[in-house]
Amino acid sequence: MNGPAFLVSLVLAYGGMLGFCLGMEKHWKHLGDPRLPDIVRHLCRPLGIGLLGLSLYAASFVWPGGMALVGWFGLISVGGLMLLMLLPYAPRLALWLPIGGGLLCGALALY
Repeated sequence: MNGPAFLVSLVLAYGGMLGFCLGMEKHWKHLGDPRLPDIVRHLCRPLGIGLLGLSLYAASFVWPGGMALVGWFGLISVGGLMLLMLLPYAPRLALWLPIGGGLLCGALALY
């Protein structure tokens, strides 16, 4: 198994689920900045779809063929569960986790 590609795929799946979450008005009021225009909230859903697509592409480097699709659904479930657990207790951490994960992936790529 390719560890950095797995981590990249997990971070992208989490980011995609966060994009879907921020696309909803209820969660946007809870997590987003009220000074931002509504167009930013409306762009979160297509961004989430794009991140989930990139997550599938990264999962294809970890597993072969059809197993990548099954693993990708598992990564979406894990990313969604992480987001679900973080939202009530640490909402700001839920927003910054993809950035920290991206930095970790970059550091692993340099290593």
